[in-house]
Amino acid sequence: MNETKAPAKLKHELGLLDGTMLVAGSMIGSGIFIVSADITRNVGSAGWLIFVWVITGFMTITAAVSYGELSGMYPKAGGQYVYLKEAYNKLTGFLYGWSFFAVIQTGTIAAVGVAFSKFAAYLIPSISEDHMIFPHNYYLKAGEAAKGFNINAAQLVAICIIILLTFVNTRGVKTGKIVQNTFTLTKLLSLFGLIIFGLLAIKGDIWHANWSNAWDMHKLNTDGSFGGNYVIAAALGAIAAAMVGSIFSSDAWNNVTFIAGEMNNPKRNIGLSLFFGTLIVSIIYISANVMYTGTLSMHDIATAPKDRVAVSAAQVIFGNAGTYVIAVMIMISTFGCNNGLIMAGARVYYTMAKDGLFFKRTGTLNKFSVPGFALWIQALVAAVLCLSGKYGDLLNMISFVAVLFYVLTIVGIFILRKRQPDAERPYKAFGYPFLPAIYVIMGTAFCILLLVYTGAYALGGLALVLIGIPIYFIAQRNSKNEPQTDVLS
Repeated sequence: MNETKAPAKLKHELGLLDGTMLVAGSMIGSGIFIVSADITRNVGSAGWLIFVWVITGFMTITAAVSYGELSGMYPKAGGQYVYLKEAYNKLTGFLYGWSFFAVIQTGTIAAVGVAFSKFAAYLIPSISEDHMIFPHNYYLKAGEAAKGFNINAAQLVAICIIILLTFVNTRGVKTGKIVQNTFTLTKLLSLFGLIIFGLLAIKGDIWHANWSNAWDMHKLNTDGSFGGNYVIAAALGAIAAAMVGSIFSSDAWNNVTFIAGEMNNPKRNIGLSLFFGTLIVSIIYISANVMYTGTLSMHDIATAPKDRVAVSAAQVIFGNAGTYVIAVMIMISTFGCNNGLIMAGARVYYTMAKDGLFFKRTGTLNKFSVPGFALWIQALVAAVLCLSGKYGDLLNMISFVAVLFYVLTIVGIFILRKRQPDAERPYKAFGYPFLPAIYVIMGTAFCILLLVYTGAYALGGLALVLIGIPIYFIAQRNSKNEPQTDVLS
């Protein structure tokens, strides 16, 4: 955290490959290995399982190519925060940045870190989440208030990983880039290998059983019994609930927009990185789920131990060694994912600080030309969320909050087309106005359905956003006497 006022600008050291690896690497964490179990319990059939992943992929790619227009207009550090500020006002941008800092990015970093630990425990059982650091009598001594606060080995390992990757990224964007590219390429090749071996191991009887009634939607209970078929309204609710997992697994694709200030030719490369990265990941996700339906029954997918569908599939494909194969793959995947999240997230707080909307020191660069202080305070919040044990609950809010801001950002394209018709647009949103409008409709419907069917979590996410309003005005008041500087690009 050795901060200095020089150099004055971020270094442009990232190219198209680096941007694409950041998109793909930040998207692929542990979700694709796990969330299909919950999706299957909600929709109950192979066709609807694949449909959920296809519609999620469509939404993700549509949003990504729409963001390409905004990234070309505003090739600055901060990405989505900048787009919202320009399309609406500073308050809207701040509310996104506040939500991003409070739960979207930091909560995801915490959850991905704990996922790394959980699967590392296959190789090193002593770092399991079942291994409590404090003995039971500690809580008796600490009093009633401490009884619900448990710290396990997995949480501490997650914090160590977060600290390690934060330190790596304080040493310069080139160092972070090397880690990102290495781990992302490794996990892409590993996933393609798993899918290919899985498709070769497809069992005809299982495939036929799963796809014979592929579009018969129903709830699939964990005891193997079927719930009744859904009426239309309940079916929509089931799809929305199922998509929480797939949306979360496909999130973080926008991280590349946060580091635009360090990209070579960002007007071109950000948009292309968004497209190529989301396309690659969507193909992998859909293919992996097709493979699941050919190697496991729907009941086995829905009731996979601790929702680890990929582990069950790998045991069919590779035998007993499959558990360890997946454990290593997820360790690689989550390690690379967290590197990308940590690298990109700090640039948002840095840009907010340059606008006088965050801690002033967050807007400084260290001697390696990266926002070192921003990286460390992000690590601190993520570590607290790891220890809280509430990251699972927080992540249930993320899908609602993230899609809400995605919708607002894409609506911003329409606003800016009208307000700034002559502005330079090196890249225009593909399929405008139809595809962006379709995303807005789908995203809005998704948020409404979550409010109706998962009200507590969705309302909790909305409340978290609204808490940012008084914080914004306090920040504005405190910054009045501070000299303002332009956002560095």
